[in-house]
Amino acid sequence: MTEEPIAQALARIELALDRAESAAREAGELAHRHARLKASVARSLHELDSLLEKTGK
Repeated sequence: MTEEPIAQALARIELALDRAESAAREAGELAHRHARLKASVARSLHELDSLLEKTGK
């Protein structure tokens, strides 16, 4: 009987670890997407600046 609470605790710990690992992977993917979006926005703003300079505004 004393092993049952230990087994339940270990199962909860394993589930929590799975969730933490999943969250870490998602955070890494999100950081990569953020970096790509930031670079894309920077390029777009640079293009807009260039166009505005050409029009004299």
